[in-house]
Amino acid sequence: MIEANAKLSFVRITPRKLGLLAAEVRGKNINEALSLLKFSPRKRTAQTLYTLLKSAAANADNKAKGAVDIDTLYVKKITVTPGPILKRFRPRAKGSAYRINKKQSHVFVTLAER
Repeated sequence: MIEANAKLSFVRITPRKLGLLAAEVRGKNINEALSLLKFSPRKRTAQTLYTLLKSAAANADNKAKGAVDIDTLYVKKITVTPGPILKRFRPRAKGSAYRINKKQSHVFVTLAER
């Protein structure tokens, strides 16, 4: 039984947005997960996860030296963790400032054979 991993670090999308889509594809067959992401209304977030899943599938194929059937793979584990926050400031009334947090994420995917 083969397992393949892929990770994506410092993505400029909030962990909450990525986590919502990650929950939808967790446990699904690779083809089902890819089609779900391809037609998702959350375009930018879905495209990021789509690319990561394709990379993990390619890693599985490379690891098994072509002996694995890609259609038998499923998303065993997908986790989204928060990365560092970029803190930016916007000027406000009376010389004060307003902080804007630009959040980042790290995404880890594990594919396995059924």
